[in-house]
Amino acid sequence: GGEDEDIEEYIHVEEQFYYLEYIISILGIIHALLSFCMLIAYYNLKIPLAIFKREKEVARKMEFDGIYISEQPEDDNLKGHWDKLVISAKSFPVNYWDKFVKKRVREKYSETFEFDALCEILGMEKSAIPSEKSEETGIIATLKSIDWRYQLWKIGVTVTDNTFLYLLFYFIFSVLGNYNYFFFAAHLIDVAVGVPALRIILQAITYNGKELVLTVGLLSIVCYIYTVLAFNFFREFYVAEGEEGEDPDQKCHDMFTCFVFHLYQGVRAGGGIGDVIEPPDGADNEFVRIFFDISFFLFIIVILLAIIQGFIIDAFGALRDQLQGVEDELSNNCFICGIGKDYLDGIPHGFDIHVQKEHNLANYLFFLMYLINKDENDYTGQETYVWNMYQERCWDFFPAGDCFRKQYESELGGGGG
Repeated sequence: GGEDEDIEEYIHVEEQFYYLEYIISILGIIHALLSFCMLIAYYNLKIPLAIFKREKEVARKMEFDGIYISEQPEDDNLKGHWDKLVISAKSFPVNYWDKFVKKRVREKYSETFEFDALCEILGMEKSAIPSEKSEETGIIATLKSIDWRYQLWKIGVTVTDNTFLYLLFYFIFSVLGNYNYFFFAAHLIDVAVGVPALRIILQAITYNGKELVLTVGLLSIVCYIYTVLAFNFFREFYVAEGEEGEDPDQKCHDMFTCFVFHLYQGVRAGGGIGDVIEPPDGADNEFVRIFFDISFFLFIIVILLAIIQGFIIDAFGALRDQLQGVEDELSNNCFICGIGKDYLDGIPHGFDIHVQKEHNLANYLFFLMYLINKDENDYTGQETYVWNMYQERCWDFFPAGDCFRKQYESELGGGGG
C-alpha cells in the first residue's frame, strides 16, 4: 500500500545559503509591486490617449464618411459595432477636443434624415432649451449622473488594448509567482516584447489572426469528417495490441476519442493519420484505406497546415518590409515636402539641417495645436486659411514637393533666362 502513495519532494537548501529563500521572496514581492505600478501608470497615462484616438476616429468616420448615419459597419467589423454604442452617449466626446462634432453631423445630414431620428442616434437634446437639472442628491443622484453607456464603451476599449492586457497578465503572473516560482517563467517573454526585432515575430502570429482562426476551424471540420469515416469504416485499424494481461488499446471506440486522436496524433504526424494506425496490408478494404490515408495527408498536412504556416511567414515578411520601408522613407526623404536626400545634400546645409530646421515635423504639430487652442476670432488670415483646410481634412497647406531653397533656385533660373 505504501508504494501506491505519492512520494513527497523537498527542495533542500544548504544552511550557509539560508538567506536565499528570503531574498527570493522579497524580490518576488517587489516584482509584483512594480508590475502593479506599471499597470496603474499605463491606465492613467496611455489609456486616455487611446480613448482620445478612438474618439477621434469615430468622430471623423461619422462626420466625413457618414458611418453610423447613412452607412453601417460591416457585419464582421466588431470594433465598428462596439463604437456604435458610444455614438448616442450624451457625454461623447470626452477626450477628443472637438466638442461640436455631433452638432455638425446633425446639420450636415439634416436634409437627408429626420431631425428627431438624428437626435436619437446622436444622443442629443431635441430642443435647444437645455433640460432642467435634477435637484436630487446622494448616491442615487450620483449614479444617475454617470453616463453608463460611455463608461461601458470605455471599458471595452480598455480591455481590448493589447498593451493593457499584456501588463494585466504580467501583473497576475507576478502575483502567482509569489506562490509558485513556476509562474515567473512567463515573464521571460518580456524580452521578445521589449526588442523591436523580436516583437515582429509575435506580431506575425496575430497579424492575420482572423484568417488563422478560420483556417484552424476549417482544419477541425475536415478532421471531423475523417473521424466520421474512420469510426464507421476503418475502426479495426485503430486497435493496437496491448501487452500481456492488458486490454487492447482502442483509439477510436467512441466519436470523441476518435476525433481527439485524429486532431492530436494525425495532424502532428509527418505522413498523416496513416503513420499512427495499423497498416492496411491484406485487408479487404485495403485500396479504400490507402485512398483514405493519402487524402488525409494531402488535404490536412500538405494544404491546410501549409496555409497556416504561409499566413505566419507572409505576415512576418510584410511587417518586416513595412518597418524597413518606413525607416528608408524617413531617412531618404523629407516627411513634410517629400524631397529626396540626394537633392537636398547637393545644396548648402544639406538634408539634415533641412529636416531639423526648415521642415521639422514637430513645428507643424505645434502649429496645429496652437490653432486648436486659440480662439477662432483671433485668427490671422493665414491661420484662418490653414484652420479651414484642417477642418476639411485637406492637407494642401503642406509644401509637398517644394521648399524655400527650391523656390530660390527657380527664381534665379527665371531671372537668368
